[in-house]
Amino acid sequence: MLGTSIYVLIDTLFISIAAGALGLTALNLALPIFNLFNALGLLLGVGGATIFSLNKILHPERIESLYSSLMISAAILGITLAILIDIFSVGIVDFLGANNATRALAITYVRIVAWCGPFVMCNYVSINFIRNDGNPTLTMLATVIETSSVIIIDWFFIFGLGLKMEGAALAVIFSPAISLVVLSFHRQFKNRRLHFHLVRPSFKPLIESARLGSAAALNELSSGVSVFFFNHVLLILANNYAVAAYGVISNIAIVVLAIANGVALGVQPVASREYGEHHFNNVSHALRVGIIITLALALTEFIILTTFKYPIISLFNTQNSLQLVHYAAVGLPIYFTSAFFSALNYLFILFLTATNSARASFALSLLRGYLVLLPLIFILPFFFGLEGVWAAVPLTEFIVTGIGFILIHQRINQYNNI
Repeated sequence: MLGTSIYVLIDTLFISIAAGALGLTALNLALPIFNLFNALGLLLGVGGATIFSLNKILHPERIESLYSSLMISAAILGITLAILIDIFSVGIVDFLGANNATRALAITYVRIVAWCGPFVMCNYVSINFIRNDGNPTLTMLATVIETSSVIIIDWFFIFGLGLKMEGAALAVIFSPAISLVVLSFHRQFKNRRLHFHLVRPSFKPLIESARLGSAAALNELSSGVSVFFFNHVLLILANNYAVAAYGVISNIAIVVLAIANGVALGVQPVASREYGEHHFNNVSHALRVGIIITLALALTEFIILTTFKYPIISLFNTQNSLQLVHYAAVGLPIYFTSAFFSALNYLFILFLTATNSARASFALSLLRGYLVLLPLIFILPFFFGLEGVWAAVPLTEFIVTGIGFILIHQRINQYNNI
């Protein structure tokens, strides 16, 4: 996720240069589509990889065709969604908030990026399984090669060929495809348990994977839902420049959240393995280490973003819009007070999933992305205007973190009493 997120951030910079503030607005309107594909990939990938980790030592017969079934299911679902998005692109971008100034750019972008869906979903499944199959080095290598290669491709399409938004959209398809090529070298890993076979997808592993992966999927999808409602509220209270400013902030947030998710995904296979082998002290130790790393990284990110907010904003403000600077400078420090709490929430959600507490992790995801956030997006602006919009995310994350500590404490007490 971090590699993809860095690419998205650089892609945002390239689009700001090639298409200006309206290009940024069109990109931000399309972000929920990326979140949908990411969420479905996590639904199958995190859930399936958790089943894989829990059973690979004691019950390997239960997971013999799991990876193959989920990969084929992800490909079929991704292709189906791509076709539907392409066909109904006009209605979709209008629903996402496009107006006369941004509609044409948004339609062009969405119709192309829809076809990254099957690659994104299969990539998430493969990364999670291969990491849990004892080969995290390859997943890291795939991320590095994917990111560095696609940034060059992105630049070539946008500026070298002069394709602007169309070029940015085409480059998006290459990103997960390159990663999948690198991940295919897992076949040479001597200790691997994963094998891909052409099988008929089965509903049972799909349902079980979705049960365990639903929290991570809801977590990711919540980003798209919040972007959708943020865009609409900002268009009501302000204009396209406010949405463009939010586009800058939300794309930086993607990187911040990807770092948090990277820590959580590092803890998840360790906690899952140790829990499956009943080494409960090691499970708790993995959580403590994750919390320390998470908070240290969040503090570093917050200091950098608030100290250098104007230089960061200026990178994306190629048209020197004073409105964009104003909206982003006010919103950025308020929004990123959430970094500490959102990072902990990512860790708590995946930790609960790893310890077979799907209901608790699902509850946190539901609260974080929907039940707390959505009301606050509409309530806070009544009292604080635009500042209330920016404050909705940190207040939500703070509330959910408090609930998360309670659920984690209960879960630790449960398995310590086994």
